[in-house]
Amino acid sequence: MSILIKGARVVDPSQEIDKIQDILIENGRIKSFGAFESADEVINAEGLIAAPGLVDMHVHLRDPGQTHKEDILTGCDAAAAGGVTSLLCMPNTIPTVDNAETVKYIKDKAKQANAKVYVAASITKGLRSEEPTDLDELKAAGASALSDDGRPVEDVSMLINAMKRAPGLGMKIVAHCESLPIADGGIMNEGEISRALGVRGIPDSAEDCGTMREVSFAEALSVPVHICHVSTKNSVKLIRDAKKRGVAVTCETAPHYFTLTEKELLKRDADYRMNPPLRREEDRQEIIKGLLDGTIDAIATDHAPHSPEEKANFEKAPNGSIGMETSLSAGVTALVRTGKLTISELIEKMSTNPAKILGIEAGTLKEGAPADLVLFDINEEYTVDPEKLHGKSKNTPFKNLSLFGRVKYTLLDGKVVFRN
Repeated sequence: MSILIKGARVVDPSQEIDKIQDILIENGRIKSFGAFESADEVINAEGLIAAPGLVDMHVHLRDPGQTHKEDILTGCDAAAAGGVTSLLCMPNTIPTVDNAETVKYIKDKAKQANAKVYVAASITKGLRSEEPTDLDELKAAGASALSDDGRPVEDVSMLINAMKRAPGLGMKIVAHCESLPIADGGIMNEGEISRALGVRGIPDSAEDCGTMREVSFAEALSVPVHICHVSTKNSVKLIRDAKKRGVAVTCETAPHYFTLTEKELLKRDADYRMNPPLRREEDRQEIIKGLLDGTIDAIATDHAPHSPEEKANFEKAPNGSIGMETSLSAGVTALVRTGKLTISELIEKMSTNPAKILGIEAGTLKEGAPADLVLFDINEEYTVDPEKLHGKSKNTPFKNLSLFGRVKYTLLDGKVVFRN
């Protein structure tokens, strides 16, 4: 089976390519570039950008245990609609991904999904920091990374053990950086707006102390660590300084942190509540600076579905927002169209770099690579309608916003899994 993508602007940071050419796909892999006349299927891509499929290294699929919010198949439908072809799912499911059986359940179900699912298993059983998981068992079952995401690993001996062992297992430590005593049950950024709303806030220091701890361990142990969902200006500066010292730290942020601020919470709408929370304008600006200077390696979504009923009460709703279907558009709108990043630099943050960090076969259109790619119209503007999204939940902080960069096709192993 051959597919010809005709006349696309091919953008592939892994090869420093940005030019109009055809892509020939055979048997699910990239065959060659150039000018071709025919294939079993031809996609007219004139006016579209063809790029490596996005790699979202921070996703909550809610499966097993909370499939009223999302499941592996619907989550991957949302991924495909956003141009995401590979994702790392987090372990805070019910039961927790702390055993081989649950890892295998996810991987088996994902065989039928419209994206490639990589599994982050937990460092401690039940995310409780009371008993370590069997890292060898989890690796043998197919887990790719380790994290207690949703919570920090409170027992530092268990975290240190995992950080020491992870490189030898070929697994990445993906760290949720938060001091729970400092956060103290807050539901939004601590500041003037939280006080005006009369709700408990989360200080910057809750994230900053967690970031400092993980960076310090990575430096002391000479091992790598990846910092999740960076949202504060001080965490950006801590990571920037650590990188200058040669610490093997990488990090990600999410689109809502470089586009939105805590002012959205004045609406008293829980769809704008996530953890870490939306911060101040000065934090947003430092996040952008970190993306520009290379401090922030990747853009992930922390896609966290919740039902409308769960999100109905502003103060009692669980934290989290969805993001896979809007991440590329948010990046195009906020970073590329404003001249801050080139489209190649954006794709590097959303595809090439995450693939490198995770050590997976993705993030490139090199000849012989899996034909996982996204075709999108960088100039097409649309309004985000939650009811037209493809996952089960609709809790997007980008609702009703106008964004540029519409995904038109997503291909997975040479098969069209989304077509707009």
